[in-house]
Amino acid sequence: MTVVVPRLTVERRLLREHALVIACDEVGRGALAGPVAVGAAAVDARIARRRIPEGLRDSKLVAEHHRLAVAERAAGWVGASAVGWADAAEVDAVGIVRALGLAALRAIDELRALGVVPEEAVVILDGNHDYITPAGGEGLRVQPIVKADRDCASAAAASVVAKVARDGLMTRLHEEHPVYLWNRNKGYASVEHRAAIRAHGLSPYHRASWAIADAPTLF
Repeated sequence: MTVVVPRLTVERRLLREHALVIACDEVGRGALAGPVAVGAAAVDARIARRRIPEGLRDSKLVAEHHRLAVAERAAGWVGASAVGWADAAEVDAVGIVRALGLAALRAIDELRALGVVPEEAVVILDGNHDYITPAGGEGLRVQPIVKADRDCASAAAASVVAKVARDGLMTRLHEEHPVYLWNRNKGYASVEHRAAIRAHGLSPYHRASWAIADAPTLF
């Protein structure tokens, strides 16, 4: 299988018209437990002239034992990076798409706290749907791009930074609820995870509004 190496072609084109590119990508959308996380990475014209960090790819294409090192290189390469969160209760309350938008806005707000000015940026959003604007991001210029995390280096950086952050959180939550083996499945619907739900019910970190393996809600 040929692995596509992300480039800066899109970012350089956008930077001709905008002072900054902020790339956003989500992690955890399809999980049964845990939060959704949206990574955000800021790139300006100076950074877009730098060499892309070694091994940078969409997080799904980076082997788990390499992800931390790649994420650290990516975070050091971009101008600033952040991760925004929406927890399982919020997903239950407002739905997954709205929760993704809120998490993205929180990541962008964190970039703002680091000195980034989002109003000067165009936001690359991985996918074909703008979930940021309806969540309260009306002042932002959002450009959804299908497979941005594969093709755009800034989105790949956002992807791997968010993936490492969320995987680390799920590993820590595993210590509270080891029966679900989140250290291995990270909250996704593995066979072992579904079996644990049937045997033990739902934890407070499960998305209780989802149809999850006919499990009773115990919390």
